[in-house]
Amino acid sequence: MSYRYRFISEHRPAFGVKRLCQVLGLRRQGFHEWVAAETARAARAEAEQELLTLITSIHAEHRGAYGVPRVTAELHRRGHLVNHKRVERLMREHGLAGITRRKRRTLTRPAAGPVTPVGDLIRRNFTAEKPGQRFVGDITCLPTFEGWLYLATVIDLHTREVVGHAMAEHMRTDLVCDAVDLATARGLIKPDAVFHSDRGVQYTSGQFRAALAEKNIRPSIGRVGSCYDNAVAEAFFATLKTEIGATIWRTRAQARQDVFRYLRYYNHKRLHSTVGQNTPAEARNSYVQAPAA
Repeated sequence: MSYRYRFISEHRPAFGVKRLCQVLGLRRQGFHEWVAAETARAARAEAEQELLTLITSIHAEHRGAYGVPRVTAELHRRGHLVNHKRVERLMREHGLAGITRRKRRTLTRPAAGPVTPVGDLIRRNFTAEKPGQRFVGDITCLPTFEGWLYLATVIDLHTREVVGHAMAEHMRTDLVCDAVDLATARGLIKPDAVFHSDRGVQYTSGQFRAALAEKNIRPSIGRVGSCYDNAVAEAFFATLKTEIGATIWRTRAQARQDVFRYLRYYNHKRLHSTVGQNTPAEARNSYVQAPAA
């Protein structure tokens, strides 16, 4: 209907509104109502363009990783109370979409020979009542033209914050010990905390068990061949490799720099659905401030 009214508006100086309405089978009152609403339509179109500009900016700011839910949440954080369906429509119409995760390449190598039994204290319950109680960790590899760079992480299950990490050219037990050491040095692991991992040789080694015992951390290990038993750690690496925007680096130093930047972004800027579309750092800080409030 709007295109007919627009046609009348464009040609009424030559033919008159009455004649055009008769030819097109429209009511003159309807045309005049359409004209009266022109200001409101222009205002809506301007507001929609401003919203699209903001959505495009958020999408670019997060390297194209944000889909509709996180873009909507970020808009709400900035004071724009917009419906997610409207966001979805604008993103779809302008070719904006979040990044889909890739399947992760596993590095788990079971330890050779008998291993001292360790129970699964997590049992796929990837939650924690407060920060510093329950953690998961894993190792992944990042390809460079100089060879592999290995990354080990420690993730808090209450905040989803990467509280400790380590990178090296090797994947010996020292790598995972260094990641836990960093988290402990930052004061983000409480006494009697639980650290959960897969059955990789690094995590089942006597060296790593001793390192946990020294820090009063209880080990927890999932079942053999079950990625779901360490799903949070697996999901983080899938997200990192998808959003970091590189498949292979020229040097290990460049890979390190990109990982450092991404970890800071992930902890302090990236919204996480598990913690109510807040950042991991906000989730930790809000818990610390809650008793004082």
